[in-house]
Amino acid sequence: MTELIHHLAIGFEAAISLSNLLYCFIGVTLGTLVGVLPGMGPVATVAMLLPITYALDPSTALIMLAGIYYGAQYGGSTTAILVNIPGEASAVVTCLDGHALAGRGRAGAALGVAALGSFIAGCFATMLIAAFAAPLTQVAFHFGPREYFSLMVLGLIGAIVLATGSVLKAVGMIFIGILLGTIGMDVNSGALRYVFGVDELMDGVDFVALSMGLYGFAEIIRNLEDDGLTERKAVSVGSMLPTKEELKESAGPIARGTVIGSLLGVLPAGGALLPAFPSYTLEKKIAGDKADPPFGKGNIRGVAGPESAKNGGAQTSFIPMLTLGIPSNAVMALMIGALMLHDIAPGPQVMTSNPSLFWGLIVSMWIGNLFLVILNVPLIGIWVKLLTVPYRLLYPAILTFCAIGVYSINLNVFDIWMTIGFGILGVVFTKLGCEGAPLILGFILGPMLEENLRRALLLSRGDLMTFVEGPISGTILAISLGLLLLVVLPSVRASREKAFQED
Repeated sequence: MTELIHHLAIGFEAAISLSNLLYCFIGVTLGTLVGVLPGMGPVATVAMLLPITYALDPSTALIMLAGIYYGAQYGGSTTAILVNIPGEASAVVTCLDGHALAGRGRAGAALGVAALGSFIAGCFATMLIAAFAAPLTQVAFHFGPREYFSLMVLGLIGAIVLATGSVLKAVGMIFIGILLGTIGMDVNSGALRYVFGVDELMDGVDFVALSMGLYGFAEIIRNLEDDGLTERKAVSVGSMLPTKEELKESAGPIARGTVIGSLLGVLPAGGALLPAFPSYTLEKKIAGDKADPPFGKGNIRGVAGPESAKNGGAQTSFIPMLTLGIPSNAVMALMIGALMLHDIAPGPQVMTSNPSLFWGLIVSMWIGNLFLVILNVPLIGIWVKLLTVPYRLLYPAILTFCAIGVYSINLNVFDIWMTIGFGILGVVFTKLGCEGAPLILGFILGPMLEENLRRALLLSRGDLMTFVEGPISGTILAISLGLLLLVVLPSVRASREKAFQED
């Protein structure tokens, strides 16, 4: 306990510096903004802002990027409730009852409950990170190459299991990401792989170009195809103070959603998206047929539970990234990319080598959640007006910003062409029903997977049995195999596809 207090003191000292407070505020404000604007989302925004972080202190950069991620979860509920469009994918469930409440003149109450649940869940999840980060980091120090290899296999299989749509397509996207990660000079032998005589590819595919193209450029093209994003009518919000009865009904769902989100957010490919669905299902089952009004017709519990779950999940998804250096979703992969831009190797050594960065980020989440509550009340009118701005007026500025950001890293025009290419590829993937997140995870984990595989085989003199002989490694691989077999079973696959269709 004394050690935890000491660590938190280090974090507070780092987090309350003027620059970190400023960038935390900027991050959560941008996050709320991109959550409100349909079609943007935190992945595209973090990808766009990666070049800017190159000029910032590493801890300041991470604090800002983290603020964008969990801030977007707050903002996503605003459009879901007001105009029935999830500004962020995790807010899909909020549309069901949130917009129905708005139709009954209770939009303000729905937004108020969403903000309250998000704040409580965010604070609880941050406490979990603070409590378990240090012990998990100590466990991680006992990991060798074979354990890390097995852990990355689990992460990739988790991405397959939890990806929406076809399992086969998710596997294909992961393999494409791994193959893209092998482009360039081999670290061990110095041999060039898959560069096809292009000198610019000797150092590999640029992560910023890949992520910004796959999300930023592709997102713009997709949004321009969607006529529904051109114009929106403002909706009357009303008072954001819920009644005593609404607060009483929301208390249980907020508590349950917080726990569900905090636990599921840690899973590979978890984060904010996964916990919202089981939370809504649980609240619907608890209420049963006696729910008044019925779920889907404006029940406040259908907003309180999922909103708490997705914000709790958004916070605890930082645990595997901070303690093990393993991304649990696409945003965490981008965060690891930000660390690499600053020559910081992600993993358990970050806590000991750079404690102010590690604990400063954790403490900043408390501060950021407080900023979000303060922001959501007075700025709701501005967000509502922003929804009426046609998207065709916004995209040229976003496109220009993306191009400048990509060029500024290496001062190389080839990177812009690469970004355009990945943007077109991203649109093609969308048309084919493929997600970009498994590709990003494969790209980040692929080189690490290869490196740890080589090291493990070198240490074991080429004995493949080393991966199952180690108790930790063997257990992780057994869990991975179990997950893979589970998702292949016909009954599980059918129920999984049905769940995603309903969502």
